[in-house]
Amino acid sequence: MTNEQSVLELIAMDRIEIPLSSLYQKIKRDKKGQANQVVAQLGDKTKYNGERSNAYLVDEDKEKARGMKEAVVEFADEFPKYGKILAGKIAEKRVKTEKHLYFGINEGCKLTGDDYIAVMTSLGLSESTARSLYPDLMELSRKLAKRQGEKRRIIVGKYDSESDD
Repeated sequence: MTNEQSVLELIAMDRIEIPLSSLYQKIKRDKKGQANQVVAQLGDKTKYNGERSNAYLVDEDKEKARGMKEAVVEFADEFPKYGKILAGKIAEKRVKTEKHLYFGINEGCKLTGDDYIAVMTSLGLSESTARSLYPDLMELSRKLAKRQGEKRRIIVGKYDSESDD
C-alpha cells in the first residue's frame, strides 16, 4: 500500500467516524433512558417476563478505588508531613453498589425487522436508509452476539453501600 493510499484511507476513516460516533452517542444516551424507563415501569417488582422479552434488576457490590482528589484532601488534612501515607490513601477501596438491569429475549423468540427499523428511524434515519442498513447490521450483530452471549445488562444506578453518617 502506498503512502497516498494509506492517507486516503485514514481520511475516509476519519470522515466515517464522525457520523458513526454521533449515532453511537445518541444510541448510548437513548439506551440509558430506555433502561431507566424499564426500571421505572418495574416499580417495586424486580423481574419482568413478557411474551418475547424479560428483564430483572440486581444490586451488585463493587469495590471502587478512592478518587485521587478525595484522597489528597484527606491526606493533607490528616498527615501533612508524610508522603508515604498518600499512596495508601489512594489505593484504599470503598464498596459501591451498582444496580444492574439484565435484559434479553425469551427462549424461542426474536425481534422482528420492524422492531429494529423503528429504533433506527427513532434515531433519525429515514425508513429507506434504515431498511437498507438492516441486513448488514443484523449480520454484524449476529457475529458479535456469538462472541458475547445473548444476556445483556446495563448499569441503571450507583450508590454507596455504607452511609457516611
